[in-house]
Amino acid sequence: MTDIVEPTGGLSIEPTRPASSTGRGRWVFGALFVAGLVLLPVISIVWIAFNPVENIWPHLLSTTLPRYVSNTLILMVGVGVGTIIGGITTAWLVTMCRFPGKRFFEWALILPLAMPAYVVAYVYTDLLEFAGPIQSALRDLMGWKLKSDYWFPAIRSHGGAILVLSLVLYPYVYMMARAAFLQQSVCVLEAGRVLGRSPWRCFWTIGLPLARPAVVAGVALAMMETLNDFGTIDFFGVHTLTAGVFDVWLNMGNAGGAAQIALVMLVFVVGLLWIERQSRRRQRFHQTTNRYQALPGYALRPSLRAAAILMCTLPILLGFVVPAVILLDYAVLYFEQSFSVEYFEFARNSLLLAGASACAAVLVGLFLAYAMRIGGGKILNTAARLASVGYAVPGAVLAVGVLVPFARFDNGVDAVMRSTFGISTGLLLSGTVFALVFAYVVRFLAVGMGGVEASLAKVTKNMDDAARTLGHGPWATLKRVHLPMIRSGILGGAVLVFVDTMKELPATLILRPFNFDTLATFVYQYASDERLAESALGALTIVAAGVVPVLMLSRAISSARPGHADERN
Repeated sequence: MTDIVEPTGGLSIEPTRPASSTGRGRWVFGALFVAGLVLLPVISIVWIAFNPVENIWPHLLSTTLPRYVSNTLILMVGVGVGTIIGGITTAWLVTMCRFPGKRFFEWALILPLAMPAYVVAYVYTDLLEFAGPIQSALRDLMGWKLKSDYWFPAIRSHGGAILVLSLVLYPYVYMMARAAFLQQSVCVLEAGRVLGRSPWRCFWTIGLPLARPAVVAGVALAMMETLNDFGTIDFFGVHTLTAGVFDVWLNMGNAGGAAQIALVMLVFVVGLLWIERQSRRRQRFHQTTNRYQALPGYALRPSLRAAAILMCTLPILLGFVVPAVILLDYAVLYFEQSFSVEYFEFARNSLLLAGASACAAVLVGLFLAYAMRIGGGKILNTAARLASVGYAVPGAVLAVGVLVPFARFDNGVDAVMRSTFGISTGLLLSGTVFALVFAYVVRFLAVGMGGVEASLAKVTKNMDDAARTLGHGPWATLKRVHLPMIRSGILGGAVLVFVDTMKELPATLILRPFNFDTLATFVYQYASDERLAESALGALTIVAAGVVPVLMLSRAISSARPGHADERN
């Protein structure tokens, strides 16, 4: 075909060149490769568990494994109950009721999410132990001398661990439940009121059943974080499956045994994911009108208003304010000792790791999400979804799954180089920063990919078609059309990955290079040595990094209901 030229205006119209399917094929093939690479740690765990060098499974089964499993179940059930009570109650109060301070509580109730559980554990242990200020004040006041003279609940116990984890993990349930309550139809709630049901009965018979899938999802997330926790349970002496992985791997030096315990943890994760999926099975809720009305805003009696304020204040006070105030006091008192060269080194390590992991996770998430958009297909979609399951896998499990294949690769390369050239290559992957970043990407890929995928979904496919009509391939379309439109989603995902990486402890403890510490490992080591005051500045730095995304989450939830912004005016 030749160009068509207008004789009068000299305008030439070139024929359009449709985008080649070869370009899309490369994206799809690359996405499948990346998804397989991300799944490598999980595949490694399964392989090593069933093919150990030294099989200690019978020994584990007859000795420590039952205790690990029972402690893990007790902890997960206890945290599940605690987060349900705290999360659902506060979510319903700030969404459906009117009382003083409601606007403040809407966002402040998410603040404990910025506080790492192990930091709260260290603070309350320091506050409530025998030599702490509370018991010391009680002994002075009552004239007690010995511990046997009175009874005081032990903070280093199952109950203490459940309390601490519930205080920092209930926001998962609160966020999910509040988003579900915001999106519920006013028509249904009004129908319940017309039929004579009180606000309390409307909550139990209408609001809560409609929000059940979201609540179950929030509880599942809280339980997964409980399964992942190491700092709290190690400090409190509660031996869970995560502690078992550390014990068998680091103390016994048995990779096969650690992989077998990790496989049991994966069974727990699959069970939680199945429960969450079943909660949403065959449940579809639709609005009966496209006109959104203001939520009821039940007026509470004076006594109930006081109870609502107290119910919303306690989680914030115990989960964020008290730990933050104590840490701030310690940080001021020990500022000269804490504000040292070591602090800057640990902060630099944390920032570099978190920044590199956030960029890598978002780039990989963007690659997978865009490949699904242009390539589609059941195989690709399934592979991408499986690649996102790393967020549900505990950090200790991922660490074992990363370290073992990396170590075998390093040993293989080193053996070849020794026999061929007589030189040793040493550690190329294992024991390096690369291994840490890789583990973080696998762990938090779902977080980075979620923001990108949600933003891409809002871009109409007509824009892709228009770009192809103008001769742009997939890469040019992504660069010129999509990236400018999804920048906010990319930034949001990167910020969340950044904060999660700053707090991550189990994977960092196992995979970090020698003489390489982050703020998280620094705080853990100092607090474990009863030197919380000297690590307070580092702990506050981690908390401060988590406050910004918490406020972003609160803003996103508040705008979840169409027309909700108008209700505030």
